Amino acid sequence: MTIRIFLLMLLMLLMQGCAGNNSHPFQFKSLAKSDVDMVADAHIKAVNALVRELTIKLYKRNPRELSKGPAGIDVPRRLQLLLDSPRLISHPELGNRYGTDAIPLVFDPEFQGDRVFALMVGISGMLHASYGYRDELFLLNELDQQKLYNSARNLEAIAWRLNNRRQADGAPFLLTNGITSSGVPNYSFERIFGKLIAYQDMMAQIVSDKTNRTIKSVVVGFASSTLLPI
Repeated sequence: MTIRIFLLMLLMLLMQGCAGNNSHPFQFKSLAKSDVDMVADAHIKAVNALVRELTIKLYKRNPRELSKGPAGIDVPRRLQLLLDSPRLISHPELGNRYGTDAIPLVFDPEFQGDRVFALMVGISGMLHASYGYRDELFLLNELDQQKLYNSARNLEAIAWRLNNRRQADGAPFLLTNGITSSGVPNYSFERIFGKLIAYQDMMAQIVSDKTNRTIKSVVVGFASSTLLPI
C-alpha cells in the first residue's frame, strides 16, 4: 500500500468519525481555518441574524417607510438586498451610499426615501466592513481589532441618535423603543443593539489577544453627525 493511499484512507476514517460524533459534518474548507476564523464565522452568522431581526422589527414599527422604496418592494426583498452573498454594496435609492456613509440619511430632514433601509444598509454595511467585507474567514485573512471595536462604538451612537434625534414636529425619525398599549416599556430594540455591541466587542478582544495588538479606546460624540472609521 502506498503512502498516498494510506493517507487517503486515514482521512476518510477521520471524516466518518467526525460525521458520526458531531451534528456538523466534516468540511474540507475547515482545514484552511484557524480557531479564530471559526469563531469569527460564528460571530458573522450571529450578527447577520440580529440584523435580520432588527430589520423586520423596524418595518413592523415603521410600516410606511417600506412604501417610500421602489414599487413592489417588500421586507423579504429588503433582507435579500441587505444580506445576500455576495453582498450588494451599491444602492441607487440611497445615492449608492454604504456602511457608515448611509447613516446620515436616516436623520436628514430632506431625505424622502426609506429610512429603515438607509439605517440597515448603514448598520449591516458597517458590520460587513468590520469583518473585511467577508462572509467567511480563512487562514490568510486578517481581522482588524480596531475596526471591530469602532463598529461597537458606532452602534452605541446610532442607538442613542434613534432615541434622541427628533424631526421639526418633535417626532422621532424612526420609531423604536416605546410603551406598549398596556403601559409596559418595550426595550426590545435596545436589547438587539446591546447584543450586536457585545458581539463586536468580544470579537475585537479575541483578535487583540490573538495578535497581541492593542485596541485604542475612543469616544464617539453621540450628538455629532460623524462616526468612527471602519
